[in-house]
Amino acid sequence: MSKTAKLLLIIAGIVLFLAVLFIKPYNNMVQKDETCSKAWANVENAYQRRMDLIPNLVKTVQGAAEYEKGTLEAVVEARSKATSIQVDPTNLTEESLAKFQAAQDQLSSALSRLMVVVERYPDLKANQNFASLMDALEGTENRINVERNNFNKTVNDYNTYIRRFPNNVLAGFFNFNKKGYFKASEGAENAPNVEFNFNN
Repeated sequence: MSKTAKLLLIIAGIVLFLAVLFIKPYNNMVQKDETCSKAWANVENAYQRRMDLIPNLVKTVQGAAEYEKGTLEAVVEARSKATSIQVDPTNLTEESLAKFQAAQDQLSSALSRLMVVVERYPDLKANQNFASLMDALEGTENRINVERNNFNKTVNDYNTYIRRFPNNVLAGFFNFNKKGYFKASEGAENAPNVEFNFNN
């Protein structure tokens, strides 16, 4: 066997070794990236459920609390803004998540103001349709928290994996970039515990 053939054989062996060495980490990155996208889809679905409940909630309140036009308009406007913010699952950066979260926080704030107004209308609180909507909304808020936590865990697993050596070299080469997290809203540590009593 000639020296050239031996050299080519050694080079081929090295290339094959490197390929095998990096195939598993690459496939793991793809799998973890897809898991992040799926977790993000679950977050979006939970938020969409809340969006879908709001028109019926506004109609129900509108019928019973006709003097609260400004509050209802604020909810509708906040819903519209929140709906307009779309996040590309392939670009889950800190900035894109912060914009999404800010819009959702505005909607949560508008809904909180609406619930304060509702306290002035005992007939509305006694309305079965309103009570059902509030139960569904409360369940949805819980689901949002669960999905956000799941998303953060998934992103943490992905980010940790792509930052380890030698995975970080491969991640940089194939553009597997760090993803952003959901962060607690400002003042969330002091958030009041709001409960709705429909027995009054």
